[in-house]
Amino acid sequence: MVATLIVILLTIFASYLYGQKAVLALQLLSGGLLGAVLTRSRFGFAGGIKRIYVRGEGSLTKALLLMAIITMFLFLGIQWYAAQNGAVPAFIATEGQDVIPGTQNVHFANLATIIGGMMFGMGMILAGGCASGTLTDMGEGEGRAMFVFLFFIIGSAPGELARFNFDTTTLGKIGLRSYLPDRLGYFGAIMLSLVIIGFIYWLVVSYENKRKREGTYSHPKGDWEEFEKPLKIDDQTEKRFLSYATYHRFFVERFTFTTGAILVAIICTFILLTTHKAWGVTSAFTKLEVAILQPLGIEFNSPAFTKIVEDVNKGLLLDGGTIRNFGIILGSAVAFLFANRFKFAMALNKKDLPYFIIGGLMMGFGARFAKGCNAGAMYSAISTFSLSGWVFTFAMVMGGLISLKLFAGKMSLIPASRKNKKI
Repeated sequence: MVATLIVILLTIFASYLYGQKAVLALQLLSGGLLGAVLTRSRFGFAGGIKRIYVRGEGSLTKALLLMAIITMFLFLGIQWYAAQNGAVPAFIATEGQDVIPGTQNVHFANLATIIGGMMFGMGMILAGGCASGTLTDMGEGEGRAMFVFLFFIIGSAPGELARFNFDTTTLGKIGLRSYLPDRLGYFGAIMLSLVIIGFIYWLVVSYENKRKREGTYSHPKGDWEEFEKPLKIDDQTEKRFLSYATYHRFFVERFTFTTGAILVAIICTFILLTTHKAWGVTSAFTKLEVAILQPLGIEFNSPAFTKIVEDVNKGLLLDGGTIRNFGIILGSAVAFLFANRFKFAMALNKKDLPYFIIGGLMMGFGARFAKGCNAGAMYSAISTFSLSGWVFTFAMVMGGLISLKLFAGKMSLIPASRKNKKI
């Protein structure tokens, strides 16, 4: 009942947004779909590192690689077509020139990308989720995520300012901005990307085999809760379409990671087609912080915030990224409500609070210092053939592994040891 009411209210809200600017309604839709899919599949970027480290199986990691491959091929056609019709990468476009969709994520990769990526990676493990994961966890009623989100926001504006200032220094100018098709052509760019992904896949499988030999490998579906599994239907009447079995299949049964990967890739391609920009999450967090602090008398006079302040003054309801993030939260909530799983889990372990605070701050600062998070600086950047995406990915993974090594057993989200037996 509540889920249906939210869907109705979202439809009304989408109609209002359509009247303001048509694309905003589409961004609300894409956010809602992302939230629902990420929740139904238990799909997350932080889990791609944590899961294989703790459980010894790389099902989620391999699904993330599949998602990147699918998205690359879909983005390839869109970008290639645009380039053939005279569009150019965003970073060299002049006023009036058409921009190749998604090339806004081709960032200058320098030391800040590495430091910010490592900070973000460390923070997402401490906080229990990445940027998109924090939003979906909020939609699921997780008090931890709401607490983390507050400090994620607090860390965002300082990270934005720090990156702007760092880029003006001599050290900040050491680096490279590379749109791979400019150097290798589109065929060469995707072939190089596939080679890198193939190498990562080999590392994942090799590590899985090592954990199997050690007896610390867990079955990919070994952590599925009973109600998430497909129903065992014995009664012929339950095989009818209008039955609980059908409802369970569509609204309760967990999606596999592979299904989640395919659906996320399709949704993110829809985002690129409708907005001409790839999926991002955290730039909207800085705008939210500015919108909250400006009325309190805090001024954002640095050139780092000029465009941000302009967007905030127009109103957050006209900001596509903010609308999409809102959609992710509500899409996740609706998915949990339809599955009869939603509940507010507001109790927080006091021992974990410092880790959540530090994790949120590190994610907020790190994401903006690196010019993006797991969505914009990693997934979208890789899918749009930006070298910066691979630099950020390496840094984020290293940061995540450092947190797992340093804090195992010191907080509830990271087990003390990997004692899972082969099943």
